[in-house]
Amino acid sequence: MNRHSCSDCRIMNCKLQDKQYPKFCPTKELTSDEITEIEKLYNEDNNREISRISAEIENDFYCKYTRVEETIEFAKRMKMNKIGIAACVGLAEESRTFAKILAKHDFEVYSVVCKVGAMKKTEVTGLDEEKTNVTGNVMCNPILQAKILNDEKTDLNVVIGLCVGHDSLFYKYSDALCTTLVTKDKVLAHNPVGALYQTSTYYKKLLND
Repeated sequence: MNRHSCSDCRIMNCKLQDKQYPKFCPTKELTSDEITEIEKLYNEDNNREISRISAEIENDFYCKYTRVEETIEFAKRMKMNKIGIAACVGLAEESRTFAKILAKHDFEVYSVVCKVGAMKKTEVTGLDEEKTNVTGNVMCNPILQAKILNDEKTDLNVVIGLCVGHDSLFYKYSDALCTTLVTKDKVLAHNPVGALYQTSTYYKKLLND
């Protein structure tokens, strides 16, 4: 049986501080030593600055700025100069538009699409060729995307529409801090939360056993 966790909570006392924590709450279970250890991590590298600036942007532009604008504001306040874009080739046009916007804000930009290297799925992953009929045999290459942006010494890497799993590999191998601008969902026009909103109607199947 799974342990209760935050998805089982309806109180949210960690945010509101006006009720009692449920018995299973991880906030309630924290020891003073564990809190001290977390506080130490916020003092490592630039973690405290990232947290501070993120909180400032949330406060200053809450429900005013789009994700594009927030990303630009974050990079400016962090005094970043070079922005990397790791894009799905299917969102190349959107990534070009974002690159133009970044350039207008005086950032240096380097973009890499997912098919870079033109490596074959059948050769690298051992996938049967019949499994490549729909999307083609040229594989998405998030590790190479990360390596190229590492060589470019980017200050921040922005993910635009990498596939599930491919994005995970990109985050794993990126030297620079990462953020996501677009989360791919080909069915829902890149709005994956739409499926969650529709679980009482069109996407009931997601809750079926």
